Amino acid sequence: MDGVFLEDLDGPLTALIRQDYPKATNEDFICSEHLVHYRLMKMDQMIAKDYRQNHKLNQKLTRVLEKDKYQPVDVREQLEHSLTVGQRVADAVAHFGGSWPFIISFITVMILWIVINTLHIFGAHFDPYPFILLNLFLSMVAAIQAPLIMMSQNRSAEYDRMESVNDYHVNLKSEEEIRVLHSKMDHVIQQDQPNMLQLQKIQMEMLGSIESQVNELRRLQTYFDGHVDVVDDVQTSKQQPAKPESK
Repeated sequence: MDGVFLEDLDGPLTALIRQDYPKATNEDFICSEHLVHYRLMKMDQMIAKDYRQNHKLNQKLTRVLEKDKYQPVDVREQLEHSLTVGQRVADAVAHFGGSWPFIISFITVMILWIVINTLHIFGAHFDPYPFILLNLFLSMVAAIQAPLIMMSQNRSAEYDRMESVNDYHVNLKSEEEIRVLHSKMDHVIQQDQPNMLQLQKIQMEMLGSIESQVNELRRLQTYFDGHVDVVDDVQTSKQQPAKPESK
């Protein structure tokens, strides 16, 4: 009977056999038919174990994806839709007041104002030195412009706050997803790959056992074919009539 001793098998496969035969020792013999049965059982257990572990990791990843219901948004677009008319005016004033065109135009107006009222060009002399009306105008511009700029800065602060909250949720979700993906990669490297090699080893052992059995069957077939030919030759020689002896 073809088979192997338990001491020639791997430890996990021997442990599986001893679950059904607790009194089995390393000197006991197992036939090829039962050995194939336990090898297939071992492969099924390894595949089922990997499936359960992968299913747990997939469930963990699903929980991570569903844990944070926060959806990333375009903060700038959201703020643009919620702006009032006054806030839009404040943003426009702050944008123009902090630009070079405003500085150049403001300096140009001041120079023209001073030149006209100093040199009396075209007979205009509506604000003589010390330019009290100009000072009043500048004070009025500063008084109006300062609150508008502060309103725009408040909008910028609100934008920064919403942007930071959005970035926090996005980074937190990405970090958890990366952590779970690392766990899956570690599982593939530390569990799936060794198990795959173990499965390939069991398959190679089964193929080697099948090949040995096939070779044994071929040897027996050749042996029996040779004996059959010998028997046929003997029977043929017995059936042939004896030739008469010549005088």
